[in-house]
Amino acid sequence: MKAFKDPSLSDRLGSSTAAKSAALARFRARADDPAVAQQRAARLAMAVEREQRAAERAEARRAENERQAAELAARELAERAEREARQIREADEQATLEAQRKIERDMRYAARKARKA
Repeated sequence: MKAFKDPSLSDRLGSSTAAKSAALARFRARADDPAVAQQRAARLAMAVEREQRAAERAEARRAENERQAAELAARELAERAEREARQIREADEQATLEAQRKIERDMRYAARKARKA
């Protein structure tokens, strides 16, 4: 069985420094790698396309909202015009009906006067 070796503080600091230096060297080597640069450029292009699609969707959404608002305004205008026309028609019918009733009433009054005279 192997004996347990207790590393000293300086051994642990040295191995930590060596590990950090190795990690930094790998990072720097990876940063200069053309494949990494190509991946980074591809990610950037995808991000730009994603933002462009989002902008297009937002524009389409805005145009659809404007179209719906225009349709709603046109529908309300048509309904208002129809309602006003119906009110005018009903008022004319009411006036005609009242005039007819007045004529009938006047005829009954004239007939009564003629019978009494």
